[in-house]
Amino acid sequence: MAKRRDFIVRFAGEGGQGMVTAAEALAQTAAQAGYHALTFATFPSQIIGGPTWAQTRISTAPVHSPGDELDVLVAFNREAYEEHRGEVRHGGVIIYDSGAFQLEGGDHVQPLPFEELGKSTGNARASNMVVLGTLSYLVAWPEKYLTDFITNRFSRGRPGDEEVVRSNIQAGGLGRQEAAKWGFALGELAPPSPRQGQQVFVKGNEAVALGAMAADIDVYVGYPISPATPILVFMERNLVGPGKLAYQASSEIEAINAAIGAGYAGKKAMTATSGPGLSLMSEGIGLSWMSEIPLVVVDVQRGGPATGLPTKTEQSDLLAALNIAHGDVRMPIIAPGTVEECFYAAAHAFKWAERYQGPVVVLSEMVLAERAQNIPKPDLGSVVLEKRVVYRGADGYLRYEEPGLSPMPVPGGPGAYVANGSEHDPMGDTTHRSNWHQHMTERRFRKLKLLEDGTYESLNPDEPVVLMPWGGTKGPAQEAYKLLLEQGTKLGWNYTMFLNPLPPRLLDELRHKELVIVPELNYLGQFSSVLRSLGVRAESITQYTGLPFKVRELADRIAARLQAGVKERVTV
Repeated sequence: MAKRRDFIVRFAGEGGQGMVTAAEALAQTAAQAGYHALTFATFPSQIIGGPTWAQTRISTAPVHSPGDELDVLVAFNREAYEEHRGEVRHGGVIIYDSGAFQLEGGDHVQPLPFEELGKSTGNARASNMVVLGTLSYLVAWPEKYLTDFITNRFSRGRPGDEEVVRSNIQAGGLGRQEAAKWGFALGELAPPSPRQGQQVFVKGNEAVALGAMAADIDVYVGYPISPATPILVFMERNLVGPGKLAYQASSEIEAINAAIGAGYAGKKAMTATSGPGLSLMSEGIGLSWMSEIPLVVVDVQRGGPATGLPTKTEQSDLLAALNIAHGDVRMPIIAPGTVEECFYAAAHAFKWAERYQGPVVVLSEMVLAERAQNIPKPDLGSVVLEKRVVYRGADGYLRYEEPGLSPMPVPGGPGAYVANGSEHDPMGDTTHRSNWHQHMTERRFRKLKLLEDGTYESLNPDEPVVLMPWGGTKGPAQEAYKLLLEQGTKLGWNYTMFLNPLPPRLLDELRHKELVIVPELNYLGQFSSVLRSLGVRAESITQYTGLPFKVRELADRIAARLQAGVKERVTV
């Protein structure tokens, strides 16, 4: 019998019962053993309670999505069982906490009193290790995988560590013993393939923060908001040392203006927020654009508008971010599609901000922010620091005289100027003259030409129809694309995280396509509308459930669109 190469587990129950912790522990165990692993979690916005579930996918090959059908459902309460049992594949198994509720048993519905067994070790928090022990038995993992993980995780140099390690290893053993009584298994998971290079296990928000630090960020100012808060927490803990500052402001408005002040003073500055906070920051971002001050703004998208869905994923801030300020603006946008890209997107955003002297928006999203995944250790040597062009001449400097980029004076140095939010003349003085407004508007837009160094992906470039996802939809779209090719479908692929400005060669390619299909998580089909405005025949496949695409459903929708024929495409 062939060994299995993929394993998908969902932990479901009520917020506060430890589903996310269990999912991440399973993923870390797998990653430490050499597998590819990622997690996805969805939960309500209250602090505790409400329906919550977290999913772990483990594979012998790189994975790009949480997966579709479940091999195992771990139900922490009856409601979770009723809600999720239909997503367990044929031949899968449902494990339920028999200490909390009872079900009719069978080969594929198995009781496991994991709370009770966990407490029997003397550690009230060991129940998750009972579950992980059970899961490891079902796929014939060596017991060493789990014991190594437990030992590494809980050996922290604190009093009592030995007892914590002992009780958790015992709990894992109890789970394996219970599973052995069931008399069946799911099939051995093939051993991991040898890897090239080092791996790190991080979440998307952490990768964004690490990318900013690799770009030599000086100042981070933020205000707590889901799902961007972990970036603030990470910076408060790690952005330390001479010349470094992480600060929690009292509002998004204070945060954006403090970051602009830092940029004006010659520092590399960043803030992070989500949709409602981005709205509050809009006037400040417009000030950064008008006064030409470098700034990085990370928007971790969630469901909207208004308070919307604070803990669900969506890709509905693109149009708002592109035109975040009133008047004529067009924000540079970088939208990572993977946890690994989160690192490089943040680092590149600082390059762009310094290069064209203005604000850059990084569009992440909840599905990436909270995803825990092992990725290749980022190559710090590939992060080329962009040095600010600083004015070092004599006083009397006209800051905005050049038609394009001009050196920036730093307060306390030569060339003092007013960074004016009103329209201004070359010196920076306020003006209402139409000729200066026209001249300065054209100057600000011309600077975007400096940012046309983005890279992109292109597969099967001769195909007249291409699939082009953006952001976190990249992963499900990659797997759907592979599935379609295996079925004999003729389809090309394009992708970039540099949404504005698009790489010029990519834009030229897209303009020559009969149809560009854009999967995206919003109602309006926002990215396809942007592409149409640029002369591309594009249309969207949309979803707005607060959850990512399922691979097979997305593949079916793409196939149906292709069968309908290109003649039905959107007319530009």
